[in-house]
Parts: sequence; C-alpha cells; structure tokens
Amino acid sequence: MANKQITFQVPSLNLFGAGCVNEVGTRLQGLGVKKPLLVTDEGLHKLGVPDKISEIIREAGIDVSIFPKAEPNPTDKNVEEGLKAFQAANCDSVVTLGGGSSHDAGKAIALVAANGGKIEDYEGVDKSKKPMVPLVGINTTAGTGSELTKFTIITDTERKVKMAIIDKHVTPTFSVNDPELMAGMPSGLTAATGLDALTHAIEAYVATDATPITDALAIQAMQLVSKYLPRAVANGQDMEAREKMAYAQSLAGMAFNNAGLGYVHAIAHQFGGFYNFPHGVCNAILLPHVCQYNLISNVERYADIAAFLGENVEGLSNYDAALIGIDTIVQMGRNLGIPSGFKEMGAKEEDIPTLAENAMKDVSGLTNPRKPKKEEVEQIIRNAM
Repeated sequence: MANKQITFQVPSLNLFGAGCVNEVGTRLQGLGVKKPLLVTDEGLHKLGVPDKISEIIREAGIDVSIFPKAEPNPTDKNVEEGLKAFQAANCDSVVTLGGGSSHDAGKAIALVAANGGKIEDYEGVDKSKKPMVPLVGINTTAGTGSELTKFTIITDTERKVKMAIIDKHVTPTFSVNDPELMAGMPSGLTAATGLDALTHAIEAYVATDATPITDALAIQAMQLVSKYLPRAVANGQDMEAREKMAYAQSLAGMAFNNAGLGYVHAIAHQFGGFYNFPHGVCNAILLPHVCQYNLISNVERYADIAAFLGENVEGLSNYDAALIGIDTIVQMGRNLGIPSGFKEMGAKEEDIPTLAENAMKDVSGLTNPRKPKKEEVEQIIRNAM
C-alpha cells in the first residue's frame, strides 16, 4: 500500500441509537427541503411505519409524499415508476425507509431525478455528473449498509442482470440507524441481513483496496456480528443485540464503501437478478465457497478472520486457522437457518455458464483478492449449488 492515495467516503452525518429517528424532521428542515418522496416497501406500509415517519416530518413543517412500492431486488421499471411519482408530487428530495431494497430504489430515483436519462445510463463507476437530490436513509434492517454507501444495485429486467451503480453522487446526505425500528424484523430476515453485513466486512477486509481505516471498521463489524447476530435471531426484542447489529452493519457498510467487495457479491448479484433470490441469503450461501477459492491469495488475512469470529487459533498455522474460520462461517449459516445451497431454492445447473459470465462483468469483482477465470467462477457456483 506504499505511496497509495486513498479516499474515504461516508455521509457527513450518521444518527445512531434508540429514538434517533425523531430527529429526522428537524434535520430535514436544516437541509431546506420542501417535500421529500418517502420511498418504502409494501410490508412496512401495511404496518403503518411510513405514516409514523411522515408524521415526524410533517411536525417539522415539511410536506411529504409516500411511494410504498419499492420491490425486493428493485428493478429499472420500479425506478421509473418511482421517478414518475417524484415528479408528479413535485418533490425535491427523497427519504428512504426500509432495508437495502428501499434504499437502492430511492437512491436510483434521486440520482436520475438530478441527472436525467435512465438508471441504466449510470451502471459502473462514477458515471453521473451531478449529485443526486438530497436523500436521507432510515434503516429498518441490520445488514446492507445501503443507507450510507455510494452503491445502488438495480435489476435490468431485459438482461436479467443486477446493475452495480457505484457513484460518489449516490452517497446519502445523512443516515439513521434506530434499533427500535428493527425490533419487529422476523428472525429469517434478521439472519439473512446479518450475514450480509458479515459478508461486507469479510470482503472489505481481504479486498485489494483495503486500508488501515477500512480494516478497523471491518474487524469491529466481524466481532459484533459474531457475538450479537445469534442473539438478535433468537430474540428480536433483545435491544442490546439489535443496537449492536445496527452498529455492525454500519461499520461493515463504511468498510466496503471504501475498500470494495469481491466475488461473493459479483456472483450473488447474478442469482438476485436472474432468479430474484434474496440478496442476503445469496451472500450467506456463497461466502464460504468464495473464501475457500480466495484462500491462497492471502492466507494470513483469512486466518485473522477466524480469530475475529471468536475462534481460538493459537498455535495453529495460518492455513489451518483459515480453514477453521471458513468452517465457522458454514456453521453460522446452518445455525441461523440459511439454505445449504442454491438448488433447494430452485436454481438450475444449466444456468451456471450465464451466471458466471455475468459475474465476470460485475464491478464488485474488481477488488477481489484473486482474479478468476470464467471456468473458476463456474466451479464456485457449482460448489454452492
């Protein structure tokens, strides 16, 4: 890393702790916005959560319009519909409420609202010319980190591929992580999103753009997930576990936002785009297989990961310690109810070459510590079936 210049990007303001969502109205006031579009999903809308957030915003004298149609694995069509709602309601800003899907949809809407064109125009790295309209990310899951990253992932419905849009202009204005909003998350979603956070931390720790700053964030995230995710899955009302997982996913988000990701995400995006499988589950299935493949690139770092996950590796060789770490990841997935492979979710062997080819084009793979050939990516997928 000698003589290497780095940048470190996160929102300038990040709110944490029970009840911090109540500050959203006055914080929006400080931005001078007149009318945000509140982008959320149908499940939260049915529970009335967006209405409560809208009330907080309106109490600050700001009007708000709700768009409750963010889809899991949001698509280009979903973004188009949201943009029409944004324009029809004469909005000037966006508030996202939910997990990664709501944040990704909202960020894409906000980017196109400011820059014009279609979301497909911004696939890749730093393709936009202007910052998106002001955007506040209010998180209700502990996993994706999307409420504070420069990433937005949108499915191209024609190609059945997830587009990775990585753009400095996609960084939210500020983020909100209130554990009280996470208490109602079902155990299956808690497990999947928590293992998504673990994947972010591990991929950032071994990424080619890792720095001492991202290492510190990733290490703390791994330690917190290892200790508190099982508790949060076992009892959703364990508020200490919920709070610690909110911190863990944010730390992991900050880490990968700056260090980059790897082939867990490059492949997971394809399963999400092709089959509409949940992103966190895809990451959890793929993580040990990609770790095994990457192992020779940096055995010492993978040995570190075992220790960060709470394993006693004293006296072991780096290689043996690394294998224990990978086994710990497998065991964690089993204990938390993650499927053992993609076949039981409905994936087909004949689709492997297409999935691998598309994964090779995904920008998430650029910072993977080992550079695979297509047949090697196919083998990783085969191992994960």
